[in-house]
Amino acid sequence: MTAKLYCFGESGNAYKCALALTFTNSDWEPVYVDFFGGEARSAAFREINEMAEVPVFVDGPLTLTQSGVILDYISSKTGKLGGKSAAERREVLRWMFWDNHKLSGQIGTTRFLANFLAPEKVPPGAVPFLQARLKAAYKTLEAHLEGRDWVAGAALTIADLSCCGYLYYPEPFGFDRKDWPNIDRWLDRIAAVPGWKHPYELMPGSPADRA
Repeated sequence: MTAKLYCFGESGNAYKCALALTFTNSDWEPVYVDFFGGEARSAAFREINEMAEVPVFVDGPLTLTQSGVILDYISSKTGKLGGKSAAERREVLRWMFWDNHKLSGQIGTTRFLANFLAPEKVPPGAVPFLQARLKAAYKTLEAHLEGRDWVAGAALTIADLSCCGYLYYPEPFGFDRKDWPNIDRWLDRIAAVPGWKHPYELMPGSPADRA
C-alpha cells in the first residue's frame, strides 16, 4: 500500500519528510492540503490530525504527525538516514531537537509573517526580533559545519533533512546563503543527492500552481 504524505508546497516541515521518503526510495504519494484556504483547520482535517497541522503521514493503519516523529519513523522503517551507531543516533536526535526549537520553528514563523500574512496583521517589530534570533541559529549551524560534510556523523541523516527544510525556499526571510559559506556548501551537497528536488517541485500547491 502506498503511503501518503499530507503536505503543501510552502511547508518546510512537510518538505523534510518528502525528502526523507524520496532519499529512502519509499513508496509514497503527496496529498495536497489547501492550508491557505483553511483546510488544515477544518473539522474533516482535524479528524486526521487534531493539531490542525501539516505534515501528516499515513502508512497503512498508522497515522503520524510532527515532522520529527515522521522522520524518525521513515529512518527506522527503512534502516537509512539514522546514523551508524547508537552514539550517532543520539547526535542525530540532538540536532533535530535543536532544529525544531531554534531553527525551523523560528524560520517558519518569520517566513509566514514576512511573506504570507497581510502587512497590517504583522505585529510591529516581530520580524526583526525573530530574524535576530535566527542569526544566532545560523551562526551555530555555520560553526558546526566547519570541516564537516554533514550535521551528524559521516553521512547524510535525518538531522540534515530536518535542519535544511526551510533553507531552500525563495521567499525572503532574512537568510542569504552567500553570508554562510559552510551552510551554502552543505545545502549544495544535499541538493546533489540523487532524487533531490526543490520543495515546489517535490510537493503540490506551490505559488506557481495558484498563479
